[in-house]
Amino acid sequence: MSFRQTSSEIIHAGHVSTLYRRTFLHDDGEEVTREVTVTAGAVAVVAHDDEQVWLVRQPREATGDPAMLELPAGRRDVEGEPPLETAKRELAEEIGKAAEDWQLLKTAHMSPGYSHDEILIYLASGLRDEQLDSGENERIEIVTRPLAQIDALIEEVTDAKTLIGLYELRRVLGR
Repeated sequence: MSFRQTSSEIIHAGHVSTLYRRTFLHDDGEEVTREVTVTAGAVAVVAHDDEQVWLVRQPREATGDPAMLELPAGRRDVEGEPPLETAKRELAEEIGKAAEDWQLLKTAHMSPGYSHDEILIYLASGLRDEQLDSGENERIEIVTRPLAQIDALIEEVTDAKTLIGLYELRRVLGR
């Protein structure tokens, strides 16, 4: 089973994403039209110090949640910046940490039915203090949770990238 794109039209170009109307021809001859959201992608960081995992709480207006619990994360919005460098920058900006050890845990497509959006989820350990100012008012509260309570944390979280990251952390730690 395969397909190829036969047309693409921009419906809306925004700051974070572009919405396209695209037509695809499948190998069985059927033509379908889809609205597709394209972004630059994002990174998320599962940061831990062998005792606790570091998260953030921040308002997510799109979901109506004034204090969503999430992994430190951010858009790949600096042209030419490799994803790992974006992850390092976001970790310093959001929780004031740097890490000695980095590992790509998972690449995930967040909503492949309508979005091109891809997120790379990294594991960061060997944490040390390193502050970077994002220049944005992100309204972030830093939260730590004991690694021993990872199952309860997974039950509390609703954000998809955070769930993936925590499940991957649990797998890596053998819990």
